[in-house]
Amino acid sequence: MNTYLADIAKDIQGLDPVASLQYFAQKYPGEITFSTSFGWEDQVITDLIFRNDIPIEVFTLETGRLFPETYYVWNRTLEIYKKKIHAYFPQAASLQAMVDQKGPNSFYESVENRKECCHIRKIEPLKRALSGKKIWVTGIRAEQSLNRHDMSNIEWDEGNQLLKFHPVFNWTLEEIKAYIKENNVVYNTLHDKGFPSIGCAPCTRAVREGEDFRAGRWWWEDQSKKECGLHATQQ
Repeated sequence: MNTYLADIAKDIQGLDPVASLQYFAQKYPGEITFSTSFGWEDQVITDLIFRNDIPIEVFTLETGRLFPETYYVWNRTLEIYKKKIHAYFPQAASLQAMVDQKGPNSFYESVENRKECCHIRKIEPLKRALSGKKIWVTGIRAEQSLNRHDMSNIEWDEGNQLLKFHPVFNWTLEEIKAYIKENNVVYNTLHDKGFPSIGCAPCTRAVREGEDFRAGRWWWEDQSKKECGLHATQQ
């Protein structure tokens, strides 16, 4: 797999995000998908894909606990581009069983409960979304968290048995913001209110000045447990 990764990395070396996305779309037709949560980075990538008519499927995880602002961006994106964004929902039986047994906010009670909620609302639907795919495009950037500095823009995801490609991996936040402004890309206004990372409403708060990027996610937990499992590094 290391040789395979090296060959792919060589193929896309020097390519800009659009050219890289076009490369993967041509190399893996019908087997490439992009996951969006409608944050800054994801809106940039959505614009790159839709504006350039790159044949890449776009999907989102509809957890049922998103912010009203996120639903607004989702709907405006559909209106602007006239392109499809597929929604993956939690399995109703699993979600009902968890809520019946533990209530709607059990994730505040323990890390185990929070991970169970993430698994039902995000991880299992993601597995369905990635089934049969060979390339998973994401909006991960290197500066977003400490462990992500050890990653590269193309990597092997052992858990999902596919390649992950991060087209704006080396972009700074200022570059992301500049692209959004220059191209009039719709974005989540919560970003203007101190939300650098936006997930489910009960699990996300604004970040205070001087706090880490992901301090607003699951703020009641230890800092080392800030990943939900969607992008756990698996080499």
